[in-house]
Amino acid sequence: MPDEPKKPGVLFTAFEPSGDDHAAAVIAELRRRHPDLPIFAWGGSKMEAAGATIVERTGEAAVMGVPGAGKVFEHHLINRRMKAWLARPPVPIAVHVPVDSPAANFPLCRISRKRGLRIVHLVAPQVWAWGAWRIKKIRRLTDLVLCLLPFEEEWFLARGVQAKFIGHPLFDEPPDVEDLDRRASGFGDGTPRLALMPGSRPAELARSFPVLLDAFRRLKRDFPTTVGVVAATRPEVAAQLRAQAERLGGWPEDLRIVSGDTDAVIRWCEYALVVSGTVTLQITKQCRPMVAFYHPGWLWYWLVVRWVLSTEMFLLPNLIAGRRIVLELIPHFGDGEDLAVEVIRLMRQPGYAETERKELAAVVKRFEGLVASKAAADAIEKVAGIG
Repeated sequence: MPDEPKKPGVLFTAFEPSGDDHAAAVIAELRRRHPDLPIFAWGGSKMEAAGATIVERTGEAAVMGVPGAGKVFEHHLINRRMKAWLARPPVPIAVHVPVDSPAANFPLCRISRKRGLRIVHLVAPQVWAWGAWRIKKIRRLTDLVLCLLPFEEEWFLARGVQAKFIGHPLFDEPPDVEDLDRRASGFGDGTPRLALMPGSRPAELARSFPVLLDAFRRLKRDFPTTVGVVAATRPEVAAQLRAQAERLGGWPEDLRIVSGDTDAVIRWCEYALVVSGTVTLQITKQCRPMVAFYHPGWLWYWLVVRWVLSTEMFLLPNLIAGRRIVLELIPHFGDGEDLAVEVIRLMRQPGYAETERKELAAVVKRFEGLVASKAAADAIEKVAGIG
């Protein structure tokens, strides 16, 4: 009897923890629908747990901005190894799914395209924000872009790139209020209750946490009942923040630090002071008024960022709303005074805070009825011809 034809597979490539999260949800959905579908990945532990066969583990040392020579060389070697792997894969590969990280993924897309693979980008490269000239590269290196933000689909379609808005994983399920209240029950009483969200990358923490610490101290001085919780993404981040605080005059009274429970911190707070990023969508989901900022670093900003940015707004809730509904201080090179002043404005003008809550609720409504992992699996099935 002749050998049974091998079922074509799907290849995911992800290089950051967020990419591991996004890909894992889609892999789990594909695995649920197709238990015998070959799924391979350059990826992390969550992708493996979801059912992918890991070719190489990635995503444990992601960088932001311009990578160093070591990181560039590391990705050069990854490119060579993937090229060799695709020359003799265990089964034919039908679709390559690069997940975010365009700088790392574009070279891999060129390799997979030369092998005749279809390409479905999961998480749209943010060329609408900076580096819009890269749209030509995307046209060559994609069959479909799966967009997590509602305005992205129209932006790509208008420039000749096939795109589909699939929703965002953060909005797939409503918040479990009872569970969040239970987890936040010991965070402390007082008012205002502030969530401080400094980011997760070491360089980002070094720039942002002094600003947040200064804002908290100013508010504590003027409003002695102020309490706060710092949302650290991981225990090692919490350790770095405590060390920073010691160098900046010690850890303030009535300021706690919690690791790995950002949603509970958001539920507990009245106002959030946050570094711009995806976490602003987590805050939006619970309709908490926020003040957002970002310190890009002087040299990086003046040499690179200010020349390549192509959007007047940067904060995700504002971009989705199409107007400024949340104060964004971007770029921000000062201390915490501006952040503290805005919190006081939110405290003293209840109508101002309530308007922001309503605007955030309208942003959440844009995602109603969508489950990102299911929509992404639908699209990958169609492109791969495995539906």
